[in-house]
Amino acid sequence: MRVPGAPRVPGAAFQQSACLADLTTAGLAGTPYTDPANQAGLTAQGTRTPSGVPGVQIDGYFPDSSGFNATHGWRHDAQFVIRLPDHWNGGLVVTGAPGTRRQYATDKAISDRVLAQGYAYAATDKGNNGADFYRDGTRPGDAVAEWNTRTTQLTRAAKRAVARHYGRSPRRTYMTGISNGGYLTRWQLENHPELYDGGVDWEGALWTEDGTGLLTSLPTAVARMTGSATDDDLYAVGFARGSEFLWPYHEKAYWGVTQKIYRAEFDPAYDPACPGPTAGTTPEQILSPCATDAAYDLASRPESVRRAVARVALTGRIGRPLITLHGDLDALLPKAADSDVYARMIDARGKGRLHRYYTVQGGTHVDGLYDTYPDRLRPILPCYRTAFDALVAWVERGTPPPADQIVDRPASGDVVDSCALDHRAAAAR
Repeated sequence: MRVPGAPRVPGAAFQQSACLADLTTAGLAGTPYTDPANQAGLTAQGTRTPSGVPGVQIDGYFPDSSGFNATHGWRHDAQFVIRLPDHWNGGLVVTGAPGTRRQYATDKAISDRVLAQGYAYAATDKGNNGADFYRDGTRPGDAVAEWNTRTTQLTRAAKRAVARHYGRSPRRTYMTGISNGGYLTRWQLENHPELYDGGVDWEGALWTEDGTGLLTSLPTAVARMTGSATDDDLYAVGFARGSEFLWPYHEKAYWGVTQKIYRAEFDPAYDPACPGPTAGTTPEQILSPCATDAAYDLASRPESVRRAVARVALTGRIGRPLITLHGDLDALLPKAADSDVYARMIDARGKGRLHRYYTVQGGTHVDGLYDTYPDRLRPILPCYRTAFDALVAWVERGTPPPADQIVDRPASGDVVDSCALDHRAAAAR
């Protein structure tokens, strides 16, 4: 169905439009226009979100040959959502799904608030999703490379759709995202700065030409699961002291499956007997590690593997203002092996003036874990919202954001919905 007056999305193979009384998750609950299950765990239960934003929603997909995404019963990848609020502030916010999720994943974490602020919003499923996304493409690294291509494609199409809908082009366009969406933010600001005015990177994944990233930290985590590594070995590859209470959960939900997914994506020949999650049929088998991953050593693998990683590598050469947030208790992407490294890469490229880096004390990879450990963790979302506002002030009013800093976990007060940056903080870098 197409709403009269709803813009065509350039390049879309299919789209459907709806005029809705409320584009936020409060208004979309129980409708096919969002998916609470795909948002599970990303926000704390007590998170307050705005509501009452009328406008037009466009769902559709670009031409693609894979079909991991069954949303709307389409079984077609490269799905997207574009939301156009009636009361538009002239801006556009673009994101890509975190992890292996789909286009509605950050509706509560990102879409709700930016819509309430008046921004148009666009999100992509990245062109492939689910635990078997690595099976997309023909060459190692193709699936992750498509994430970047699909984000660029959506940004260009959304800009034109916004212009057609409102009669003028977006005044400002911001790129942002969580985890893999944070990686997309970094990559877009490095490779397509002409499309954006700035970005906020929430614990983005790191891929580098020398291989530094998940494939150099997760094998040690898998080795600890199999009893061939110690806690000290995890500290040595970047896992934070004090995060140990989170490790049992990550053993069950993250470490094994994440390592074998990305190893299968970039190095499919490593263990033919355990190619990836496809080797399992039950949730336990899918989430469990491959025993051989405990000894995985990227540096000793064939040069072709490192070339596959290099195809999607980050350089630090950002071309627009970027704010990075990372929790000091992240037990999937430990900050010492991820955002600390990326911050140094940015500085080495002479781009430090375009970057701010905030470490959130008590923050971990998914805010939902706060509900289990409210005495030890704090959600990153309220700090993300503060950082987004700081980015807008930086870009649109020339107001420099606070210096790099550790955002202390407050001993009291509303940690779920408030977070203040210290404008007096000395640069930490």
